[in-house]
Amino acid sequence: MLADSDVRLDAWVHGHVQGVGFRWWTRSRALELGLTGFAANKPDGRVHVVAQGPRSACEQLLDLLTTGGSPGRVDKVITDWSEPADAIAGFTER
Repeated sequence: MLADSDVRLDAWVHGHVQGVGFRWWTRSRALELGLTGFAANKPDGRVHVVAQGPRSACEQLLDLLTTGGSPGRVDKVITDWSEPADAIAGFTER
């Protein structure tokens, strides 16, 4: 895989990340980086973030998710990197 080829990032964000504007904040950062995907609340309190685009942009989003500045409180982020799936239009909150 080329250094900046398109990838898919699946990130499961743990902490106090629901009901605080976290998905909206994530969507805004992802769109600024030119990524597509979604941020979805999970029943157990996590937020699942899927981002597709250049690896460097996905890494920047992951850095933003883990280093603070987001609404709420992020305790940890579990990630999985893979080839991009079917095309996703835009970046949505689910």
